[in-house]
Amino acid sequence: MTSPTPAKLRPEHLNRQAFVYVRQSTLLQVREHTASTARQYHLVERARALGWPEERITVLDQDQGHSGTSAVGRDGFEQLLTEVGMGRAGAVLSLEASRLARSCSDWYRLLEICALTETLVIDEDGLYDPNQYNDRLLLGFRGTMSEAELHWLRSRLLGGKLEKARHGQLRFRLPVGFVFDADQRIVLDPDEEVQQAVRLVFDRFAETGSALAVVNHFAVHHLRFPTRRWGRRYPDELRWGPLRHGRVLAMLHNPAYAGTYVYGRTHSRTQLLPGEAPRIKGRTRRVAPQDWPIVLVDAHPGYLTWEQFLRHQHRLDDNRTGRDSDRRGAVREGAALLQGLVLCGACGRRMSVRYLADGRRPQYECNQVHAHLAGPTCQSLRGDGIDAAVAQVFLQALTPAHLEVSLAALEQLEERARQIDRQWQLRLERARYEADLARRRFLNVEPEHRLVARSLERDWNAQLAAVAQLEREYATLPGQAAPAVGAEERQRILALAHDLPTLWAAATTTAAERKQLLRLLIKEVTLTQQTTTIRIAIRWQTHACSTLEIPRPRPVFEACRTDPAILEQVRQLAPTHTNLQIAAALNAQGFTPGRGGSFTARKVQWLRYAYRIPSGCPQAPGACPEGQRGDGRYSARAAAALLNVDVGTIADWCEAGRLDNVQTASHGPRWIKLTPEVIAALRKPSKQHWQRNTAT
Repeated sequence: MTSPTPAKLRPEHLNRQAFVYVRQSTLLQVREHTASTARQYHLVERARALGWPEERITVLDQDQGHSGTSAVGRDGFEQLLTEVGMGRAGAVLSLEASRLARSCSDWYRLLEICALTETLVIDEDGLYDPNQYNDRLLLGFRGTMSEAELHWLRSRLLGGKLEKARHGQLRFRLPVGFVFDADQRIVLDPDEEVQQAVRLVFDRFAETGSALAVVNHFAVHHLRFPTRRWGRRYPDELRWGPLRHGRVLAMLHNPAYAGTYVYGRTHSRTQLLPGEAPRIKGRTRRVAPQDWPIVLVDAHPGYLTWEQFLRHQHRLDDNRTGRDSDRRGAVREGAALLQGLVLCGACGRRMSVRYLADGRRPQYECNQVHAHLAGPTCQSLRGDGIDAAVAQVFLQALTPAHLEVSLAALEQLEERARQIDRQWQLRLERARYEADLARRRFLNVEPEHRLVARSLERDWNAQLAAVAQLEREYATLPGQAAPAVGAEERQRILALAHDLPTLWAAATTTAAERKQLLRLLIKEVTLTQQTTTIRIAIRWQTHACSTLEIPRPRPVFEACRTDPAILEQVRQLAPTHTNLQIAAALNAQGFTPGRGGSFTARKVQWLRYAYRIPSGCPQAPGACPEGQRGDGRYSARAAAALLNVDVGTIADWCEAGRLDNVQTASHGPRWIKLTPEVIAALRKPSKQHWQRNTAT
């Protein structure tokens, strides 16, 4: 060791405290590198040998298990800076500069404060006074070397890590469905139930194109998904539970399932977090697949090919509906057939869907400018007619492939049922194995050892109850067994498949299934509103284009407006027909009102009122002052005057059938038909007046 210079160590230093700083970077080093820790605590003897009494020696070891790369979180280092800054420290003792700090900013700050308060820095090699130029230079060089040493160590470790990753030998925690074999190679999980569950996830996503649809499939059929726990506490423990949406997305984004070894899927960056004390935390960000630094295709067995994995990534990207993304989005349950496929022919933006009051008729709107910039809506088109036209074109294009589509659909249904049934059989097999294992454990114990036998017997009974519960649940689930389709049934299915319009319009075919089928052939549909028509441009998945035009739907006020031909017919019939007769005549000729249905007397009366059409055959006598309508019938009062009788007599004759009369409502006015013959037969010579007898 270098002998201390008397000029450096002075009595005023010995009158102040000597602080011994002890630190290890990690808890593992604290537990296993005990020799280094003992050497740091031995600096107390060094301080005592230099002349500090026992009561003036303080050990600061609060920072055990904290890295020296930053002063954040190191309470002992902060206390040391405070004591030195207050002038209460005579010397700071540490094993070497790296124990105090691995950062030049923290190291030079400590040296600056030590120089201001005339505090010495002591390590195993010597005693240094930061006020002296040579000592200050040497301490600064040591701090720089300490920081550089950390950089070199990190560079070497990262270099070795990258070199192993380039050869696919850097080990990661494997996702469920993979394990390491005895030679530390990645292989498929030997558990068949695990393999079938993983394959079922990818098969369902390839069919539905939605991660949430996969979760719904597992939930509907009461299927479970495995989770393999890692670590020393749970060595290869397998747990089963419900499948979650985040788990499906993680599997679909993981290239390991395609048998591909990838390094660099994430990138960590340091970020300052706001708070009372400065805090720095690493933020992990996902790296785009095209920027992955190391990609080794076919590095190990997988559950799907690399091309299938890329198709899944494209499908997931297309399902996104963020504000800043122009994607089709996942298939939803609404009635709009072209949801996510419609582009505006005027501005090129993707159009959204809005449903009318009934919730069934869609409306395609280009309202992005209105929503984000308060501008006008570009286009707004009623969608039911557009959907029907596109569906007709789609069915026509699908006609040559009827046989292939029907066969593929039949095989797909059979395979789906087989997968579900296979998953349940494997689950039952595992439960029966665990019950048999519990039975063998119980039989292997000595009968006299009841303390253990009772516990094993309870375990056996619990496993048997679990098997019985699973068997009951499996028996109650509908459609679990794979359907056996014979030759006759297959022919009937193929015959039905030739009638695709019927299947398309069937009530059992959901809107989501129609959209899924449509997206297999159609990529985009562009709508352009013209003066009298709507131009529909269909771009197929093969990038071929088809164009058609349909008439524009009439506005609501025009659709509800009464046909001019009906009004003309009402004008012709009004002079000689009643409202009820006009309604019957219009219905007989096949006319319908503007809002649908059939004509009634009330509707005809409203038409006459709205269009000012006078009636020659009113129902009320007061509307006909002359007493005779346009059809020649007389009111009861006019008929009584003409026949020289009382109105009551007219009523009696009408009820007796002597007079031809019409009465539209009970107790309503009567209109009587009087011919010259009837008048001659019933007319009285003079009208008799009855006088009431009065008492004299």
